[in-house]
Amino acid sequence: MDQNSWPKDVGIVAIEVYFPSQYVDQSELETFDGASTGKYTIGLGQSKMGFCSDREDINSLCLTVVQNLIEKNNISYNDIGRLEVGTETIIDKSKSVKTVLMQLFETSGNHDIEGIDTTNACFGGTSALFNAINWIESSSWDGRYAMVVAGDIAVYATGNARCTGGAGAVAMLLGPNSPLVFHRGVRSIYMQHAYDFYKPDLSSEYPVVDGKLSVQCYVNALDKCYHMYKSKAKKMGISDNKSLVDSIDSFIFHSPYCKLVQKSFARLMLNDFWDDPDPDFANRYHGLEKYRVRISLIDVTPENSIFNKDLEKDFMSSSKELFEKKTKPSLLLANQVGNMYTPSVYGGLVSYILSHTTEELQGKRIILFSYGSGLASAMFSLQFTKEDKMIYALQQLKDNVSHVKSYLEKRTKCSPETFSEMMKLREETHNSAPYTPVQSTDHLFPGTWYLTEIDSKHRRTYQRKQTVPNGNICEVETQVAKGIR
Repeated sequence: MDQNSWPKDVGIVAIEVYFPSQYVDQSELETFDGASTGKYTIGLGQSKMGFCSDREDINSLCLTVVQNLIEKNNISYNDIGRLEVGTETIIDKSKSVKTVLMQLFETSGNHDIEGIDTTNACFGGTSALFNAINWIESSSWDGRYAMVVAGDIAVYATGNARCTGGAGAVAMLLGPNSPLVFHRGVRSIYMQHAYDFYKPDLSSEYPVVDGKLSVQCYVNALDKCYHMYKSKAKKMGISDNKSLVDSIDSFIFHSPYCKLVQKSFARLMLNDFWDDPDPDFANRYHGLEKYRVRISLIDVTPENSIFNKDLEKDFMSSSKELFEKKTKPSLLLANQVGNMYTPSVYGGLVSYILSHTTEELQGKRIILFSYGSGLASAMFSLQFTKEDKMIYALQQLKDNVSHVKSYLEKRTKCSPETFSEMMKLREETHNSAPYTPVQSTDHLFPGTWYLTEIDSKHRRTYQRKQTVPNGNICEVETQVAKGIR
């Protein structure tokens, strides 16, 4: 297909994020779990972890984020021609989350909407995103927007992995003439068979995790995607420097925990170092001569370097200043909410947008690395518009998530004891039917959908918490809630 015939500037028109209204403090959780001081907060780089009570499930998270996006941007439900959900939180082996979301479209009469659910660990949202872009740039496109939803509830059994949980959802509206445009021709994919993290027990929300293998798979996928991206970017003229780290304004990563992201940024610098025919040992790479491949005094290769602690420490130190500038601004939600699974990397995008003024965002080029265990990974890039005529659209994109910081502050703090009790309740009632949730809805944010009942046939009913003109919160079952079963 002739690139000149493709729609212009296909990308993200609007973005919305939702996270739970309650959290547990990670330093308090360290004490409760009997972990050493700083294990979660310093060792993993986490401050708070959002979590859901029995009032929220994957359907309610996605209902909330979709309706909030529609309402904030004054979009007609008839303007959506594709809707796809990426999630690994499965509550029904047949019925998709997307079909539940179709209840929001009932009043509009719009049933002509392509897309369905996409699943592979934390990669489902990215796959749904690629599908949406491909649709817009294909002969199937009918001129309407695509919407992509990434949502998950990340919970772990009692033990050392529980602190890496989280929950949330991100919705993105995609179309042409957008303020945040996808680069064409540079998307890089790496997939492989691995049992690093998987969920074979359908009676439980908990995964089976091989922690060391998971890190190894993540880093190896990052290496492979980065090398492929660099090669394609050079051909496309996106990068003309020998160091891609210098060419791009920000690198945003899937974040199982924030410390892994910092290590991953250092890994990019290591890759640039190995690819550089003439490393600058006087400045950027000062003191790193011993890690030079082929002439090294110690046997360091890409494969055995993953768990080389000295190498990791040295490159984290050398890359710290660049990390603080190019990646740390994207870690607000990861640090405050935890690992949201499929929305994780897009929560990083939201965090990056929040950390800059509209003027600062103009023209910025960013790279995203998405990873899902099993495994599937991708590296791709976008650029914020630099056209003055698009400044209003860029400002609107930023305004759409302006609530995030205040909502983080408004959350309800729960003790580790309460958190543990809620996790036990979720575990004991998972797949129960009939079931009526017992947790309070008082703490929920305005506009949040929540579960009210699961009947004897496992059909689910929801209500939405709304605001009224005087600002008080009331509970209203909307015109579609009865049908959401």
